[in-house]
Amino acid sequence: MRRESGILLSVASLPSRYGIGCFSKEAYEFVDQLKAAGQSYWQILPLGPTSYGDSPYQSFSTFAGNPYYISLEALVDEGLLAREECEAADLGADAGLVDYEKLYENRFPLLRKAYERSKAGNDPEFLRFKAENAWWLDDYALYMAVKARFDQTAWTQWAEDIRLRWQNALDYYRRELYFDIEFHQYLQYLFMSQWNRLKAYANSRGIRIVGDIPIYVALDSADAWASPELFQLDENNVPKAVAGCPSDGFSATGQLWGNPLYRWDYHRQTGYEWWIKRLSYCYRLYDVVRIDHFRGFDQYFSIPAGAENAVGGHWEQGPGIDLFRRVKEALGEKEIIAEDLGYVTDSVRRLVAETGYPGMKVLEFAFDSRDSGCASDYLPHNYPENCVAYTGTHDNETIAGWFESIKPEEQKLARDYLCDHYTPVEELHLPFISLVMRSQARMCIIPLQDYLGLGNDCRINTPSTVGENWRWRLVPGQVSEAVIEEIGMVTRRYGRWNWE
Repeated sequence: MRRESGILLSVASLPSRYGIGCFSKEAYEFVDQLKAAGQSYWQILPLGPTSYGDSPYQSFSTFAGNPYYISLEALVDEGLLAREECEAADLGADAGLVDYEKLYENRFPLLRKAYERSKAGNDPEFLRFKAENAWWLDDYALYMAVKARFDQTAWTQWAEDIRLRWQNALDYYRRELYFDIEFHQYLQYLFMSQWNRLKAYANSRGIRIVGDIPIYVALDSADAWASPELFQLDENNVPKAVAGCPSDGFSATGQLWGNPLYRWDYHRQTGYEWWIKRLSYCYRLYDVVRIDHFRGFDQYFSIPAGAENAVGGHWEQGPGIDLFRRVKEALGEKEIIAEDLGYVTDSVRRLVAETGYPGMKVLEFAFDSRDSGCASDYLPHNYPENCVAYTGTHDNETIAGWFESIKPEEQKLARDYLCDHYTPVEELHLPFISLVMRSQARMCIIPLQDYLGLGNDCRINTPSTVGENWRWRLVPGQVSEAVIEEIGMVTRRYGRWNWE
């Protein structure tokens, strides 16, 4: 079995001139750096438009792309924007952090100017894109336009006629908001055009894209508004129960995500048509798909709607292997990574084994002083070939920050396992990366922050918190030639070099 490796880095975390990482020249330069370091994969976070809390796992659509990732420089090159207009926009003063409020206030007006100058209605490529994607794009664009008309409130608070999608209301808003709807359709056209070019470039360099999709959709999304029959909603399209998870290492009261739960009986009756469409669309965007919270397909945690936390939740049965058999029948063999972390039961393990998908192993989970001996599934010597190994994920501390935060006895456990009581703390990230890379795991994915030895101030997300997440960015020049050489040496040393 071929041994491979890759790097985890959100598109938003790339350096760029205009407030957030995007499909600009810096993205192409990062692909070149991946190639130079012998990597095979670039794992990203979900690409959807972000909503409250700025989380890519709470998106306005499971199909749409985030307009923030549209390269303004490309629009300047196409004559749709003037460089002076982009330079004058306040998109955040700190090159190392994303300022989502300023992006919302000042990036969208620039994109609107580009749309108005584009004469999109006469562009045959845009018209073709609209026709080919009408099955999701029409509802999404209408949803975004109506949402703006109602001062960005959630669709559950809209007027009854449009909230419940009465035909006369749909006809009225389609006429009334024609150009606003076309604006959002055009943004999706730009997003997809630019992403397709970047992905094609990555593939041409031997780099495959690992996409990431949350199991659930947001309640405030075009998906829930346009297709309420897919979810556990009442006759007024109000959730009966919502998603989350019980108490864990991140939160003593569990996590209350608030996503609507699926009506799995309805999905089963339709042959899982929506899920097959969703995954089929994902493979237009990515080469490999990681599905977040995979254990929810075995059993999902149901929390009464209106609850303040997850304490009163309970487990319900999910679709199990039936869904993935239907997916295989419809789409053939597809590469999926099953995020099987958290509260994992024997039935979850059986489901992952039945699918044949690789699960995930996270090194940071290995040195819990409450576990006994060398039996932990997360110790690298126990990794099977069919898994994807990480030092940490977007939800974890950086490896440097993690080591500083754990108990002294756990630090000793880790150093004993490394056979290393001499390496200075500030250099320990490299031995930890080597632990993962020398394991049997077929694929290893390392967050870029860990290769850089960065602390928890560069962490991407702290679960159950809002306000400071998803903001970290690289600054220009931070990934130096020396860093690329170091990554390359580790990759070659453990037989994971990409020779394509």
